[in-house]
Amino acid sequence: MQTYEIGMVGLLFTFLLLFIPVLISYYLDLKLISSTIESAIRMVLQLAFVGIFLTFLFELNNSMLNVLWVLIMVFVASHTVLKNAELKTRYFFPLLVISLAATNYAMLLYFNMFIIDLDNLLDARYFIPIAGMVLGNSLRANVVGMDNFCTEIQRNENRYMFRLSMGAEKTEALIPYLRKSIRVALKPTIANMATIGIVFLPGMMTGQILAGASPLVAIEYQISIMITIYVTTMVNVFLGIIVLMHRGFDEYGMFRKDMLKNV
Repeated sequence: MQTYEIGMVGLLFTFLLLFIPVLISYYLDLKLISSTIESAIRMVLQLAFVGIFLTFLFELNNSMLNVLWVLIMVFVASHTVLKNAELKTRYFFPLLVISLAATNYAMLLYFNMFIIDLDNLLDARYFIPIAGMVLGNSLRANVVGMDNFCTEIQRNENRYMFRLSMGAEKTEALIPYLRKSIRVALKPTIANMATIGIVFLPGMMTGQILAGASPLVAIEYQISIMITIYVTTMVNVFLGIIVLMHRGFDEYGMFRKDMLKNV
């Protein structure tokens, strides 16, 4: 089955669509015009670079380079999580990188070994795109989970201190906030799994169908990747908040507000 290529004219018509949000932002004074244009330009530049670089990686298909590229993705994801959760990097970055790297590498190897049954577990064609999907979803969930945890602790500071004064250990007093933050962070992923195929067709499945794969093969991949994403996201969010619980409190169990960027 032929895959139709989007040429320069098609891309031009794509960018013309941006006039719609720009006009809405202008008339409603949403102040989103500059951020919309900036984001679109950054997206084009980044994707152009990644497209060229991935073409090189796929042709070379060197296992060590593939692992290194995914590690770079983990570094960028960790920095982005801390930046968007408004946490100071120096407190959490090393531990967050270790937790994200360990979880995502383990899941990628499991996926390639047992689900796809690849001969080369580090094959660039599978290893890097799947890492991108898993890390992208984990990134968003980590931002929501860690931000919610910090917000809830500050909002309920008196209740948390009361639990400590009644003899509760720090971990015991923090468990309710851990539970709530994980639930909040995972809600979008759970909603996606519940409505996939009926409300929307996800990117991986759509891409494979457009590339000429059988819808049944695309469905098999989509089921596998969605479950992998959900499991990886839950583990990443859990470990991210554990890192926050470990480094975000002093020896007396008090929340360290100095680790927040806006303090």
